[in-house]
Formats: sequence, structure tokens, C-alpha cells
Amino acid sequence: MAGIALRTERLTLREFTLDDADLLIELDSDPEVMRYLTDQLTDREQVRQQVLPRLIAEYQRTPGFGLWAAFADAGFVGWFELRQHDSRPTGEVELGYRLRRAAWGQGYATEGSRALLHRGFEELGVATVYAETMTVNKGSRRVMEKLGLSYRRTFFPDDFPPIPGAEHGGVEYSITLAEWKASR
Repeated sequence: MAGIALRTERLTLREFTLDDADLLIELDSDPEVMRYLTDQLTDREQVRQQVLPRLIAEYQRTPGFGLWAAFADAGFVGWFELRQHDSRPTGEVELGYRLRRAAWGQGYATEGSRALLHRGFEELGVATVYAETMTVNKGSRRVMEKLGLSYRRTFFPDDFPPIPGAEHGGVEYSITLAEWKASR
């Protein structure tokens, strides 16, 4: 596999390529996978012409950071991200994951995210890692807590999609380098 970002006991994370459009489209076309994210259908051409080229360009723009396709023995399980956002302070990065339904409940979200936390803090000089989800997304919140991230705030963005649970807002969890070191 070209562009391998990292390996864990059961996962290989690699850079996305233009040939991965169908993987993203399938993942984002599952209403259960997307239920805490959007009420919009996945636009196939947008994935091919905008989303993937932007993700691929990000590998060059911010080396070591990005969004990676995740594979296990059974094939594509989803993606993981460790990304910088211009709206956040330098040294603060977002952790994220989106997994196929068939991969839920198998510990992949925790395993892949733990490896990215290690990379961020030990190799990339990250000061804080944060993650966000809808308040009602108990599964994702459980993963964040297993990783040692702590609840920081509830927020109500103006652009939240009108999906069930949106009235409860979103939550942010985070962990600092000092907290991460203390927990090891």
C-alpha cells in the first residue's frame, strides 16, 4: 500500500488516493453512519472532484496530518483524521474517525485514534488534541473517554444540520500533552 501513514495491531492507515472515491461514497451513503453528521445525501461528483483532491493536497500542505483511509483484514473499515484547522490555535488539532457499520463495536475507533494521539504528541509536537460530536452520540463520546479525552464544553453552532438530536447541541472533548503524559 502506497502512502502508509501508520500501522497498529489490526489497522493500516494510508493516504487517500483518487481511486478511493467509491470507498468514501459508500461510507457516506449509509444513513446510520451519517446520522449524527448530516441530513444530506453524498454527492458522488463532489467527492471525486473536490473532496478527494482537497484531502490529497492536504498531505503536502501539512505533512504528518490529514485524513487517512483505514484497512483491516476484512478490507476498508473507514477513516481517521488528525488535522489542523485555521480557526484553532497553533498546536491544537482535531481527532476524528468515521467507520463502516460492519466495523462498529470492534475497538477500531479506539485503536486507530490511540495511534494518532501517540503520533501527534510524540512525533508532531501537538499541544492539544480535541474531538467533537453531537451530544447524543454516546458511542463516539465513549471512545473519546476511553482515549483519555475530557469533556470541555457543549456548543450550539448556527450551521448545525436539522437532524434528530441537534437540539441538544454538540460536545467537545480534549486532552493536552501534559494530561496525555500523566495518563501513561
